[in-house]
Amino acid sequence: MQIQYLFEILGTIVFAISGASAADENSKSDWFGVTFVGFITAIGGGSLRDMLLGSYPLVWVNDVNFIYAIIFGIVIMRALHKSIDKYRRELALFDTMGIALFTVLGTQKTLELGFHPVIAAIMGMFTAVMGGVIRDTLTNQTPVIFKKEIYAIACLIGAALFLILHNFGVDKTFNFIVSGLLIMIIRLLAMYYKWSVPKFG
Repeated sequence: MQIQYLFEILGTIVFAISGASAADENSKSDWFGVTFVGFITAIGGGSLRDMLLGSYPLVWVNDVNFIYAIIFGIVIMRALHKSIDKYRRELALFDTMGIALFTVLGTQKTLELGFHPVIAAIMGMFTAVMGGVIRDTLTNQTPVIFKKEIYAIACLIGAALFLILHNFGVDKTFNFIVSGLLIMIIRLLAMYYKWSVPKFG
């Protein structure tokens, strides 16, 4: 099993957890509502990316394991339901893991489809953040990318590193891990030290 596929499954699980957590916290939804938000969060960014790039069928349509991964994420979230406040920091970590995994996956897939590296970096970032945008919109929250937080920029930096290492022929598995870790480190440091993007104007 390729590292890319494993990352896709893991990213789907952690984003399903992130989406289900947001739905449970902000809207007190029923089982269907939480599952729906978790599902959309997990597949939203990748689905929009594939539609923009003309890549069909969509990954989750072509492979039922992604549906199982989402269900698994929802079940994990349900197990943490009664201790949600205690695990709040860990749930933020799931979102950080999700954007790291999906950035490198989106960047790699766009390259494989033959698009320019600049487009690959943008699509990597797009894959990572759009599921969260949809999640926050559905739960009546301001999407993180519309705040001053270091979020999408961390994805772009990680995508840039991935492209540089790819250009030098670095092993794919090593590249996936290093580039993903860079995104996580930047994001976690930004949250800890409250780094933010300067206001426009």
